[in-house]
Amino acid sequence: MSSVITEEEKKLPYAKYYYMPLAEIPQEKLDIWNGPAADNRGALAIENRNLFLEEEVPGFQVGYCVAQNGTGYVANSTYMEGVTPEMFSWWFGWHSIGSDLRYKIWDKEDHYYARADKPEYVKDPKVPCSEKTWGVNHSILEDIGTGPDPLTLCFKKPGDLGYDMNKIGTKGCAAMVCAVGEGKAPAFMTHKCRKVDGGIILESRFWMGYGLNKEGKVVKLIPDGAAVPDIMPKMLFGHNIKEFSNLTAILPKVYSEEKDNW
Repeated sequence: MSSVITEEEKKLPYAKYYYMPLAEIPQEKLDIWNGPAADNRGALAIENRNLFLEEEVPGFQVGYCVAQNGTGYVANSTYMEGVTPEMFSWWFGWHSIGSDLRYKIWDKEDHYYARADKPEYVKDPKVPCSEKTWGVNHSILEDIGTGPDPLTLCFKKPGDLGYDMNKIGTKGCAAMVCAVGEGKAPAFMTHKCRKVDGGIILESRFWMGYGLNKEGKVVKLIPDGAAVPDIMPKMLFGHNIKEFSNLTAILPKVYSEEKDNW
């Protein structure tokens, strides 16, 4: 099942990206996806998440596993040619407002909509692109392999989720977004990028089975002794390598055409 493009969406200037074939996923990532899970000793513990903002992150960089405490773990690293940290930050604000087509062109086969609950804040020119997700919830419909499934991504200021704000704007982390996903498969998600010759390296980490308690602290939701099914991090990894391969292909052009069209 794929998303559909409406008559109204067909009239939008970025509809052309919907009709483009999805970018190919690099074979080495497909091999990891189709192979066995990674050794979970290489999973970065969520308690050590500030190490993710360093230039060299410990553990495996591309893969998935069920961690020793039963939570799921997904890692991905994507070279995005011609992309800047500003484009990365812009995308996470821009695709959550306006037409649902903005989310569909990211991955037309699996994305249906992403709708920010504070569109006026996102559109506010006084809010820097790097802050347009802070405190904004995105209501999302997407399919990571089990059919279209609604979830809410609660984006936060990184400092509110335990990240060291002094690490942002460094060699290891030029820009970042982070959120806690609420739905059938709760997870703590972080994407960061660092500048390299010709573009950026976008790095992603998902800690599945975590959420926020009443005090807003990140906690493990899975009972001790239980574990997420092996298929869950595998499916999320497959979805992630697909959507970011395609975003790499379209983002420079979409940004050049739409950067001022909030």
